Amino acid sequence: MSENQNKIALRLQGIHAGYGELNILENINIEIPTNTSLALLGRNGVGKTTLMSTMMGHATLHSGRIELFGKEIQSLPVYERSRLGIGYVPQTRDIFPSLTVEENMLVAARPGRWPLERVYELFPRLAERKDNMGNQLSGGEQQMLAVGRALICDPSLLLLDEPLEGLAPVIVQMLMDVIKKLIREENLTVILVEQSAKLALQVTDQVLVLNRGKVTHHGKSDDLLGQPELLAKLISAN
Repeated sequence: MSENQNKIALRLQGIHAGYGELNILENINIEIPTNTSLALLGRNGVGKTTLMSTMMGHATLHSGRIELFGKEIQSLPVYERSRLGIGYVPQTRDIFPSLTVEENMLVAARPGRWPLERVYELFPRLAERKDNMGNQLSGGEQQMLAVGRALICDPSLLLLDEPLEGLAPVIVQMLMDVIKKLIREENLTVILVEQSAKLALQVTDQVLVLNRGKVTHHGKSDDLLGQPELLAKLISAN
């Protein structure tokens, strides 16, 4: 194992967070090594998106510490966290409807491993639609654009919040292949929120299950995938 693989990409310590005065997350503690992937699972409303938003700086952190590659970032604004290496694909996609596909990406572009041409290689459909406006894209094309825009920021940690939600099966398979490539070949540290637990567990190294804002399980994805009864119990917990 290389020295790089021994490093911690993201460390959350004693995280209590929510929105305004509302507290949703309670005492979350996670360490994610560099070049690994984590499936973040749980029923709707248990705090998965809030946890992603807390990492990115959109939610209200009430207490706790966030470290990105050893640097404390909990007091930094969103744009600084992005510059330090966090790429975020929100559930809402948040593309600019009045900009073209190419403009949507160029507005976020940063020198690094993912120039525009390489994003187009990953998503040929975006190259075909590069002059179309954001509001002229299908749901699948919008999701490709959201992922492409995150990559063009040259992240080391990629947060994917339900990137497969509401998409046609053929698009789901294509995006799953892309996620596998990013995890297995591009050495990205990836956190994936996905309603289909089996899909998420098939491509990730670790799994974290939330219930009512608390961690109820943290272990290896393969182990939990091999225990369907435990998985069902964890996901269906009230």
